[in-house]
Amino acid sequence: MNVIEAYILRRTTAIFAASLAWVLLIVWTTQVLNRLDLVTSSGQTAATFFFVALLALPPVIPIIMPFAVGIGVAQTLATMNSDSELVVLSAAGSPKTTVIRPILIVAVAASLLAFFINNIVEPYSRQTMRQTIADSNANLITTVLQEGAFQKVGDGLFVQVSERLPGGQLGGIFVADSRDDAMRLVYYARRGASVEREGGSILVMRDGQVHRQAKNGDVSVIRFESYAIDLSEFTSGGGKPTLYPKDRGFFYLLNPDPDDPFYKSNPQAFRAELHQRMTEWLYPIVFALIGIAVAGDARSFREARLHPMVTTISIGLLVRWAGFIAANEAEKTSAFSAMLYIVPIAMMLLSAWFIATSRVMELPTSWTEKLQARIKRNNEILRSFWQRLIGHIRPDGGRA
Repeated sequence: MNVIEAYILRRTTAIFAASLAWVLLIVWTTQVLNRLDLVTSSGQTAATFFFVALLALPPVIPIIMPFAVGIGVAQTLATMNSDSELVVLSAAGSPKTTVIRPILIVAVAASLLAFFINNIVEPYSRQTMRQTIADSNANLITTVLQEGAFQKVGDGLFVQVSERLPGGQLGGIFVADSRDDAMRLVYYARRGASVEREGGSILVMRDGQVHRQAKNGDVSVIRFESYAIDLSEFTSGGGKPTLYPKDRGFFYLLNPDPDDPFYKSNPQAFRAELHQRMTEWLYPIVFALIGIAVAGDARSFREARLHPMVTTISIGLLVRWAGFIAANEAEKTSAFSAMLYIVPIAMMLLSAWFIATSRVMELPTSWTEKLQARIKRNNEILRSFWQRLIGHIRPDGGRA
């Protein structure tokens, strides 16, 4: 690799890394906010919350990475063009590969990283997150309930503990279960405790009653000295998470367990997920080629056009949108599985043709002109608004 190629590689990598970090931070923040209920509703510690927030990162990275690559490539080439570096390279007789090679190195490295995250890291993080949330739900009764307050565990299920006693004992346990329309249950016990066992926990209640109300209104009351309830009955999944195709590893998707309940109900979802895993990693290369096709050649400053980054991201969004549609439809119809391959490969070939023939990939002129006119109009409206606002304010800070 010569000095120019190392220079392009360094600049592209720096912008790619900075773009990935900032966009990932924004998207990750939205994901973290969605997990606040783990602390507010499940009473987990801050360490558990941040652990789950960390597990939310791997599924986000492969989605953002192609856009970060596109931003890095477009910004690097646009800056080199504005600094006349592309003109100098062209005048010096440098081949196109001088610009293309370092960019493809970044893109291929990002694609391999995306493949690793998609197929190894992301399934592990998803499974771990689901297990953590399931464990949090399974421990809800013994860790969350506040003294004297009703806690809604699920639809039609409420629990109250009057007081917490030394040694992990509970006093005044009240459980109202109306999830089954055919039988409504009300448990009351003077005291009790949670007992750990293999596969979960049980709530042992002592000196209490069970009130059962049938659908016809008949009520029966049973007194007990000791009554044990499996806590899994009061938590979704009983601490055992349900794993979906996106939660499975690559090799599991190649050979799913035929006894998997979800696979039995929807085998096409597993096949669609496998095809998606085998094509998702191509998009960093797709965006890199789009960026080269848009901004890889020297352009005159007098040419009225959108910034290459806007064009690259706009075209990339259209391609990515088509890929998402194909992925959603492939879960229902196997014929759309081929589209998962056609969309990125066709765009790669089209971009390669633009690059080989020295053509510039741009949005249609009519789109560009309308967008520029809209931006200009919005700027004028905003400028007029600020001028009127400033005109109504006197220099001393009061209003005219």
